[in-house]
Amino acid sequence: MIPLKKIEDLITKHSDLERDLSSGKIDKKFFAEKSKEYSDLNEIISDAKNYISFEKDKSELQKILDEQNTDKELLRMAEIELKELEILHEKNEKKLKLFLLPKDEADKKNAIIEIRAGTGGLEASLFASDLFKMYEKVSNKKKWFLEVISISKSDAGGLKEVIASVKGTNIYSTLKYESGVHRVQRVPDTETQGRVHTSAATVAVMPEVEEVDLTINDSDLRIDVFRAGGPGGQSVNTTDSAVRITHIPSGISVSQQDEKSQHKNKAKGLKILRARLYELERSRIDQERSKDRKSKIGTGDRSERIRTYNFPQGRVTDHRINLTLHKLEEFLEGEAFDEMIESLSLKAQEESLSNL
Repeated sequence: MIPLKKIEDLITKHSDLERDLSSGKIDKKFFAEKSKEYSDLNEIISDAKNYISFEKDKSELQKILDEQNTDKELLRMAEIELKELEILHEKNEKKLKLFLLPKDEADKKNAIIEIRAGTGGLEASLFASDLFKMYEKVSNKKKWFLEVISISKSDAGGLKEVIASVKGTNIYSTLKYESGVHRVQRVPDTETQGRVHTSAATVAVMPEVEEVDLTINDSDLRIDVFRAGGPGGQSVNTTDSAVRITHIPSGISVSQQDEKSQHKNKAKGLKILRARLYELERSRIDQERSKDRKSKIGTGDRSERIRTYNFPQGRVTDHRINLTLHKLEEFLEGEAFDEMIESLSLKAQEESLSNL
């Protein structure tokens, strides 16, 4: 049961915001933030008021049921109304609990996604490419903006590694469940005997952070410049435009060489470094908070096998929630992606509620 004081505080907050916003006296720099807060509260304010009035409404119906000379029709209507009231109360309680759950401040941020070929040689690089194409298609459908930061291709036309930023609305809250090992089972094009091979690729999704979110001291960085390798225009391979940035305290190192400009490579490298440092700190805090319990969802553990894509059976299975969709082709086209994410999000909410 939720303490009534918490619900009363929500109602008071809603009234205060309504008064302040209609007064026209809110500072412009806070107006958007206050409007968003008011809009969020608006979605649950009627549920909050019903939750507060539940005991009173229930008591009045109970009085009718307890009276000796109550009309039978009135008695029947009171019984139905009481059942409906109790069902509504349960629904309201669940909605309010979800609303009161601690918010992940990173959920509304853009994201940086890293995909790397794992075990399986060239086939793993082809699968990494398939995953990247899937996220591109999801981004197109949702009208997100996906920009490649760094890319390394394999001999087979697949991807050894790709790092991209995804910008839009509530990106991280949608993509954070993708972190982990993705496994594929299929017959490679090079397989002459028709045997099914198992390969893997790792996906890491991190919130994209700005300088205001995370300060990095220049004294903590070692920056090395070198000549870019691999295919490219003559200016890419003949000047020291590539950059390696090492964060000395953590040992995290980022190399960037896709741009012709050393300045642009440094800026991209710092963007990746900030995201990795931010995620490192978030992981440390999460581990401290959850010493007594381990969430199965959204842990971001890159070594955890989270999903299997089985081509012979046309299915995709998420092992964290034991959900199998027999829509592999649709999933890779970005069509059934939301169905999986919604199931993961719902399960994560249920875990959070049980841990309250």
